[in-house]
Amino acid sequence: MKIFKNLYDYRELLKTSVKKEIRGKYKNSFLGVLWSFLNPLLQILVYAIVFPLILKNNEKNYVIFLCCGLIPWTFFSTAMTRAAFTMIENGNIIKKVYFPREILPISIVTSEAINFLISTLIIIAFVLVYGVGITRFMLYYPIIFIVQYILILGISFIVSSITVYVRDLQHLISVALQLLFYATPIVYNANTIPENFKWVLNLNPMTYVINAYRDIFYNQVAPDVKALLIVALVMIVICVIGYIIFNKLQKGFAEEL
Repeated sequence: MKIFKNLYDYRELLKTSVKKEIRGKYKNSFLGVLWSFLNPLLQILVYAIVFPLILKNNEKNYVIFLCCGLIPWTFFSTAMTRAAFTMIENGNIIKKVYFPREILPISIVTSEAINFLISTLIIIAFVLVYGVGITRFMLYYPIIFIVQYILILGISFIVSSITVYVRDLQHLISVALQLLFYATPIVYNANTIPENFKWVLNLNPMTYVINAYRDIFYNQVAPDVKALLIVALVMIVICVIGYIIFNKLQKGFAEEL
């Protein structure tokens, strides 16, 4: 319960830190928060041209299909990359001022979660533009979002703390994310993968998250709630383990930084 007490006691610092992360991301940018829309839109434009036209992907309403995979993935990958650097970037503050160190990765994940919520409007816009329509299955969205948030937070605790001691991890994470991108059904349908390779997708928690988003927005059916709950339980365990690792390693942050 220590983490919840810390977050409550330092709630104003957490709020300020989240605001700083959001504002800092678009500091000195002419378009500011509009990049929350433009970045994913530009990515979608590139993939929407490459896969249907060049690689002959015949998926119906491919733009919606792509949005449901690419936008949640951007939330995941950006949060991971930023979380890996957060302790090192804030090294001077950590050495001078006491505050619960877990506020830093939580601020990163929460600020990226807010950007993701804004970006979700892009999916809804394409759903409406393409005439697919909005259904009651979108009510599952908060559940899927919470599962993804817990997943990212748990991993962020681990990578942000270990990177302080093993700086090479920052570069390994970038490589791992590139590999994981193709091991996640973002630009392709999981059903097109041969059976003997599907175990790779099944071990990837982002597969279930993206499939769930795709179910409610693209397929317009209820997501696999049983699979989602299993993933949620696993992610809660990972989050707890991640915090335990973080809590143990944070004792040496000041010395290492």
